[in-house]
Amino acid sequence: MDDLALARALHVFAIVLWIGGVAFVTTILLPSIRKRQNELKGPQLFESLEGPFSLQAKFTTLLAGLTGLYIIYATDGWNRFLEPSYWWLSAMVAVWFIFTMVLFVLEPLFLHAWFRQKAGSDPQAVLLLLQRMHWVLLTLSLITVLGAVYGSHG
Repeated sequence: MDDLALARALHVFAIVLWIGGVAFVTTILLPSIRKRQNELKGPQLFESLEGPFSLQAKFTTLLAGLTGLYIIYATDGWNRFLEPSYWWLSAMVAVWFIFTMVLFVLEPLFLHAWFRQKAGSDPQAVLLLLQRMHWVLLTLSLITVLGAVYGSHG
């Protein structure tokens, strides 16, 4: 079996699950919770639903990072980071780094506590902020995915 082909397949698999999950949370879950905030205790519902996805997101971002690193290593693609036409490689690393920092560092250190505190005083505002942050991350992710597919196959 071709190791590089397997790494690429696992990389795409991880990205589909990870960014697809972010898209679901951003476009379906958060708007639905915000719309029914008063009847559902929105922040608590979000945390209870986001928890299992967080585990999936951690696994898929880790898999994406490891397979991406392997692909760059196996293809000796380090110099591509210096070429403007391969901007999407740097974008991939940047998006991956942001999500990795949020999932593995910022959430455990303070984001969960901050979210609970803010949700207690103004649940609608904290959900709106959360949705806006997700839109920014989703937009950056989708631009990167489009750029990567076009850049590597266009």
